[in-house]
Amino acid sequence: MKFMRRGKDSASVIVTNISKHGVWLLTRDEELFVSFTEFPRFQYASVSQIMKVEWPNPDYLYWADLHLNLALQSIRRFPLVSKEIRLAKHFHRPVKGKLMS
Repeated sequence: MKFMRRGKDSASVIVTNISKHGVWLLTRDEELFVSFTEFPRFQYASVSQIMKVEWPNPDYLYWADLHLNLALQSIRRFPLVSKEIRLAKHFHRPVKGKLMS
């Protein structure tokens, strides 16, 4: 797949992964995750429908087969972010013969 079309100065977007949770997209500037929970229209789309994504405008993506325009800002509102794991300062050990609840 090419990032630039021949003869045109147009940006492109590539679908890098489709999982049971959503779709990963790669643009020239960033990688985005489109969650099926937040964007359920993609959940029942075929792989070929999802793969045919265009970037006709800097502000939105377009899926012709799904008749769907999706603003990049709306995708960025629901990023896939890992939560920081915080460990307790003190670990409590169970007292012999007693159960911890």
